[in-house]
Amino acid sequence: MNMHIDSQTAQPLSQVLIKQRSCYLNEPAPAYDARVEYLKSLKAAILSHQEQLVAALNRDYGNRSVDDSMISDIMPCINNINYSLKHLKKWMKPSSRHAGLLLAPAKIKVHYQPLGVVGIIVPWNFPVMLSVGPLITALAAGNRAMIKLSEFTPETNQVIKTMLSSIFDDTHVVCIEGEAEVAAEFSALPFDHLLFTGSTTVGRHVMRAAADNLTPVTLELGGKSPVIIADDIDMATAVERMIYGKCLNAGQICVAPDYVLLPRAKVDSFIQAYKKKFSRMYGKVSDNKDYGSVINQRQFDRIMHVLEDAKAKGATITSANDEAINTDKRKVPTQLIQNSSDDMLLLQEEIFGPLLPVIPYDNLEEAIAYINQRPRPLALYLMSFDKDIQQRVLANTHSGGVCINETVFHVAADDAPFGGIGPSGMGHYHGKEGFLTLSHAKTVLSRGKYLNTGKLVHPPYGGFIQRILMKFFLR
Repeated sequence: MNMHIDSQTAQPLSQVLIKQRSCYLNEPAPAYDARVEYLKSLKAAILSHQEQLVAALNRDYGNRSVDDSMISDIMPCINNINYSLKHLKKWMKPSSRHAGLLLAPAKIKVHYQPLGVVGIIVPWNFPVMLSVGPLITALAAGNRAMIKLSEFTPETNQVIKTMLSSIFDDTHVVCIEGEAEVAAEFSALPFDHLLFTGSTTVGRHVMRAAADNLTPVTLELGGKSPVIIADDIDMATAVERMIYGKCLNAGQICVAPDYVLLPRAKVDSFIQAYKKKFSRMYGKVSDNKDYGSVINQRQFDRIMHVLEDAKAKGATITSANDEAINTDKRKVPTQLIQNSSDDMLLLQEEIFGPLLPVIPYDNLEEAIAYINQRPRPLALYLMSFDKDIQQRVLANTHSGGVCINETVFHVAADDAPFGGIGPSGMGHYHGKEGFLTLSHAKTVLSRGKYLNTGKLVHPPYGGFIQRILMKFFLR
């Protein structure tokens, strides 16, 4: 029998889960004050470890911007905790519902109950935000958590483990490390909920494994998130609004712009505007600490294979700053790609890196049709100040989320759900929706001592009162 041992607890994974669930059953409904204390302790730990986390991220990547890490990994966690602390009491309060005349005089309330033990599978691209973020929600909802960290961020993992173990013992929060085999075993554990962030391909395997236990899943996947540039917007403005989303973390983001659709006559002006803005932001990237590296050789080789495939099939490649790709440091300026075609890997797979296909259209309907003929993306971005165009795009496309005249920042909206649709994911978390996802909404109907109207529908059927009730309610 193969049993993987968790390095933090020196126990088989199944035993870690059994131990956590046993402790949960001994304390199935942590009080508000206890949850607040967990969140405050976690916030203090993040703040005290922030420099170590950022330094570890830089070591894992070879080069990762300090500011990128602070903005995209540390700050969202702090904001999430602050938001949760502000609203948690209201979220936990049972909500009264209308019983209706048929059930009167019963009272109905919905109670929000912790699920138990939540499994969290973390990707490598934002290993702090995508481990601690779901953990914040799990703790706010009163759960315990097992976290499977990515094998591609070992330095960051060590800081996360040290940080969390300074607050929680392994019966409350535990981190698991290991490669694909461990991840497969982890996803097959009978959690009370499993939250996975990663690729659509792996997401299918996770969902298949979870199905054997009927474990509910939240899948935060990805896909090819488009940018539509409409004819009304100035090109320099359009580029200014979308370029950060493509360059943050060198494009290694699930919601990064994957390709650009724009009016055919404006392709050249887009290329020039992008090059101009990129050069102002980064200049040469090889020695620029503000521009990140591709995380490892495996991912770099994958991106280069996609690029070479496009070249071999007739694509035209333009470097955003005319700088060659630095293979030693895995530094890749945005590669703007024209003349792409459907037989290229570039348009078949999520890019997840600094390659950007530029695809012309002749009218907006053509651009909308292009998007709708493909799997539904995690994000859609529209660059237009025209209200009619905005409404047409919103009404006629499906995506997990939308930004109008911006990219990626919708993920940071604490008071709004985040999630995909179809191949880009299922379920939502962040804010109240996250609390609801990791809680069981339990309907409770109660009657008083003296008036029991339920007996009016007891057998024997066909009495006078029942006939009156049937006539009254079936009208």
